[in-house]
Amino acid sequence: MNHEEIVFMDKFEQYKRLIRLGIAGFEILVETVFFSVVWFYIYNVRMRTPFENKGNWMMIGFYVLYQVVFVYMYGGMKYAYYQKGQLILSQTIGTLIANVVIYIQIIMVFGMFPLPIVWPMIGVSGADFLVILILNQVSDRILKRMFPPKKLLLICDMDNKVNLIRKLSGRKDLYEISRCVSSAEPLYRLKQEAEKCDAMMLYGLEEQKRNTLIKYCYERSIRIYVAPEITDILLRGADKVHSFDTPFLLLRNYGLSFEQRVIKRLMDVIISGVLLVVGSPFMLLTALAIKLEDGGPVLFKQERVTAGGKGFLIYKFRSMIVDAEKYGAQFSTQNDSRITKVGKVIRAARLDELPQLLNILKGDMSIVGPRPERQQYIDEFCQETPEFIYRLKVKAGLTGYAQIYGKYNTTPLDKLKLDLMYIENYSVLMDVRLMFLTLKIMFMKESTEGVEDGQNHA
Repeated sequence: MNHEEIVFMDKFEQYKRLIRLGIAGFEILVETVFFSVVWFYIYNVRMRTPFENKGNWMMIGFYVLYQVVFVYMYGGMKYAYYQKGQLILSQTIGTLIANVVIYIQIIMVFGMFPLPIVWPMIGVSGADFLVILILNQVSDRILKRMFPPKKLLLICDMDNKVNLIRKLSGRKDLYEISRCVSSAEPLYRLKQEAEKCDAMMLYGLEEQKRNTLIKYCYERSIRIYVAPEITDILLRGADKVHSFDTPFLLLRNYGLSFEQRVIKRLMDVIISGVLLVVGSPFMLLTALAIKLEDGGPVLFKQERVTAGGKGFLIYKFRSMIVDAEKYGAQFSTQNDSRITKVGKVIRAARLDELPQLLNILKGDMSIVGPRPERQQYIDEFCQETPEFIYRLKVKAGLTGYAQIYGKYNTTPLDKLKLDLMYIENYSVLMDVRLMFLTLKIMFMKESTEGVEDGQNHA
């Protein structure tokens, strides 16, 4: 790609969000047409007192609102960012939830039982899925031509080079590594390299050198990806202080406030109680399957650590053979021979985690938070990354920021950074959003990948 083409693509890049919005808007428009036909010609005419114009527009307006909220929440508008399969999954889940919510609203509008017929909404969902498939096939081809992979200059410490290249190679639709330069190179050489690339990625640079490069790229409008240091993440959660004319950032550094802890606890009790009732049939069937396979104990109990370093016994359905750790603690690896047949199924469906709802009800854990680790692993990780202990600022969780945006085999340092992003930017709305996003990762196989042979992290 020559200089003129690079300049042209940079100018075109500013319209990327607008193009995404246009495609997503078209999809929602088509799906709204499907719903409108079903509402006008099937549901509304069956009501005792059919809606007039305002009532009909109200129902259509609610449907558009639900589509926008849930599709956006699951990342279904991130064209040219998510891979096609992930985008289809995001849009499908968001659309299905929107359809379920509007159907519940239809039931409430009818105000009568038996329930309004469900087949029309099933038909709408099927038609929506076809629209999602077709639109993604077409838009994927168009956007790949409009936004080809960026030629990326990778500047990193050589210890992390292989791992970073492996991760970037999984997104060849976004990045093409043109060169890889050691972060130990002198600053003037790194500046020279920066002038020859579409974009630059920094990982593991010494702080002063990194900051100088960021300013250099900012001045020249060079796109730059920067792996944040722990202090960067802590600063992101700081409050702005304008007591006088010198700006300051305030870091309180105590985790969640008292009000946040109270609201979070109330949510935990209510949601875990409801899920225990709803999930009890699945828990019973899972327990029966485990017992019938090898006659061993149904539950697996293990000492874990939560907020403030407090230990507790975590409950899980046993997915491995009895005495799986008789030779000592070890991570689950890919194709682990210790996992039972039933264990493979319940792990894939996340059913092995359901007993932790009891931990949440007891107060050992929260619905959302950093996943609880064993004390020996915390001690081991802290030797390499002392800041790993920061994760204990809040209660351990059933799901969390690192589980949504990371994997089982994410390194301790990256897992810590993800968890700190959650702690330092906590809000009730974030908890709700992460709960919904957990449904998405249940369908993503890579989120449960075990550690690779020889990998010393999980």
